[in-house]
Formats: sequence, structure tokens, C-alpha cells
Amino acid sequence: MTQDKLNDSNDWRTPGGLLTELSGPKEPDRSALRTAWLVVALLFPVALLNYLDRQLLAAMKTSVMLDLPDIAREANWGKIPAVFKWVYAVLSPIAGYLADRYSRRWIIGGSLFVWSLVTWLTGQVQTFEQLLWTRALMGVSEAFYIPTALALIAAHHWGNTRSRAVGIHQFGIYTGVILGGFSGYVAENPNLGWRWAFAACGLVGLLYALPLVWLLREPPAQSQRGTSVALSPWQAGRELLGNVSFILLVLYFTLPALAGWVVRDWMPAILQEEFRIGQGLAGVSATLYWQLAAIGGAILGGWWADRWMQSNVRGRIFVSAIGMAAIVPALFGVGYSPLTGQLWVAIAFLLLFGLGWGFFDCNNMPILCQITRPELRATGYGIMNLVSISCGGVADWGFGLLRDRSVPLFGIFGAFASVAVLAIVLVLLIRPREHVASP
Repeated sequence: MTQDKLNDSNDWRTPGGLLTELSGPKEPDRSALRTAWLVVALLFPVALLNYLDRQLLAAMKTSVMLDLPDIAREANWGKIPAVFKWVYAVLSPIAGYLADRYSRRWIIGGSLFVWSLVTWLTGQVQTFEQLLWTRALMGVSEAFYIPTALALIAAHHWGNTRSRAVGIHQFGIYTGVILGGFSGYVAENPNLGWRWAFAACGLVGLLYALPLVWLLREPPAQSQRGTSVALSPWQAGRELLGNVSFILLVLYFTLPALAGWVVRDWMPAILQEEFRIGQGLAGVSATLYWQLAAIGGAILGGWWADRWMQSNVRGRIFVSAIGMAAIVPALFGVGYSPLTGQLWVAIAFLLLFGLGWGFFDCNNMPILCQITRPELRATGYGIMNLVSISCGGVADWGFGLLRDRSVPLFGIFGAFASVAVLAIVLVLLIRPREHVASP
């Protein structure tokens, strides 16, 4: 490859393990900037649907267990999100590797099509075993979305809009969780029910898949990506795993997710049981408030990180660490709230959790971009998902076991908070590469 091609595509090389960007990017023109934000707008509904599906089961747990009595135990219920996560996790690095080498818009479109079909099928299951199979298939579909989508957004937003763009995409995720939180009311409606919710979401996804592929655009560098030196999966993995900062980011990405997945998957049931409220109110209380706070955190955290980056290369790391510092007391408070008997106490600490989570969530891919070259970002995020979501599946399953054994919530969430403290230390140890010329 010629030097001109390297400069034009903004590729990075790693002589002796030193990561170097050969030329800093120019400011995007107005047309490129419009396309970059159009990509975020088009992916927003896909992110919403992906996380709406995940929240539906959590919010409709009581109705699903009554309709499928062979689920029987809490530990079995814990297996349902766990199986999804384990399949999702194993396939994430493969999906990321493919997204670094092939058309991202087609991968995203195919993921949404499969997601829609599997979501519709979920509404047709008749046994616990069938439900496990549909969640496993859903893991296949969703594994291909997040690494690909975030890498596509990062490729379009290589200037001072990257954290904001990722934050707005995460806004779609939080919106999906919020809408899913209301599904408890849908499940309780005799004219609708939990099966109707899955069937309706599946049809919406099918209708959106074709226009999405038609409208979505690759960045200009996409056309040159195939001309760069292709790395084998072994080479890509070796380069990433030989990067100490990447290992630290993987651990930082994983440790808070243990609590994050439990909050998403179990909080409706926790609030319903601990505060003796209905399924509908529990679903809304467990999702609406902290997700709204997460939206605010993602937007504010993205803006703050982009601004801080103009004066300090570690700006995104610092904003993420501040968010994690808010998560620590929030987890202690969530675990303590049942002892007060006051629902508003749980909601208040969930709000704090959401604010911190937004700061954390909008900066993971931008931090990854500071420590890896462009050709490895989707693969890197896939490896992050592999570790994080595998552990999240264990956390879901283990939480069900602990609930069956009546372990106090304060002890469980106190352990999660202690792990979050360790995460703060890890992220502050990450060192962006000094030779990176752009954020």
C-alpha cells in the first residue's frame, strides 16, 4: 500500500507495538457531517428495538411464568436472560471481526431482520425449553448489532462529536428500556397480553429493516478498508490482547455490567416483591426513572467528554470515572432501600445509578478509539462484549440462585458497589496512545 493511501484512509500502523496515526483527520465538511448524524438517527430505532425486547421479559415476568408453569423456579427464570447473554457474548468477537472487514450496513440490516423474526417467534412459544431456544437465537441476532453500530458511528464521527454521537445512540437504548418497562401493563391487559407485545415488536422490526439498509451509509474510509493489510482473527486478537490499556478497558467495561444487567433484568421483580406493588407499576418504577437519568447522563457526559478532550487527552476517561463514582453509592442505596419500606428511596438511588451509567456508557467506544486503530474497533468491542456479557449471564443466573436462598439484597448490591470501586481504579490506569492525533 502506498503512503498516500495510508494517509487518505487514516490507517494506523504498529511498528514494535507502537500505535501511530500517520495523519490527523481534517474537519468534516457539511455533507459528511449531515451523513454522520443521519447514521445516528437511523440507528436510534434499532437500538431502541434491541433493548425493548430485552426489557419486555423482565417487565412481564409474572405473566410469562403464569403462562409457562414449567419455568417454576427463580433460578430457571435466571437462565432465560443468561442463555441469551452467553450466546451473545460468544458471537460478539466474531461479529466485530466481520464488521471490521465487510459492509456494516448489511450486517446491521441482517441483524434487524433476524431480530424481528425471532421476536415474533418468542410470542408463539409454549414451553420453558422453547423460550430458552428463542432467547438463544436472539443472542445470535443482537451479537451482530452493537459492535457494528458503534464502530460505524465512530467511523463517521472522528472529530469532536464522537462521545455525543455515541451518547445519542445510547439514548435509543434507554428509550427502548423505558418503553419495555410499560409492558407490564400490556401483559395485564386481557385484550393484549405478553404474546401480543412480542408479535407486535417483531412486525415493526420487519417493516423497518428494508428502508434502514437502503438509507444507511458507510463512511468514505469504508471503501478503502479492504485495501489495507488484512489481519487474521489470530493477529487481531493478539494485537488487542497485547495492549495493556485494552485489557484494562475490558475489565472496566465488565465489572459495572454485573450490576447493570441485574438492575435491567431483575429490578421489576425486585420492586414488585419487596414493596408489594403491581406488575405494571413495578415495571415502570424499575425502568422509567433511571433510564431518563441515563439519557441525561449520556447527553451531558458526551458533551462534557468532547469538551474536556479539547484540553486533555484523558477527558473521556475522567468523565467516565466520575460516572462510576456516582454508581457506587447508588448501588449501596438500591440494596438498602427495601429496609426503609419506601419505594421512592429505591427510585431516588436508581436515578443516581442512571446518571452515572449514562456517563459511563457514552464513553466506552470513544475510549476504545483512543487505544486501538480503526481496523480493530468493532473486533475490540466484540471482545469487550464477550467478557462483559458472559459475566452478566453468570450474574443473572447467580442472582436467581441467591434469591432462592433468601440472601439479603443489601449484601448482594453491596458486593456490586465494591466491584464498581475497583472499576474506577482500572479506568484511571488506561493510557491513551500519545501518538494519536485525533480524539
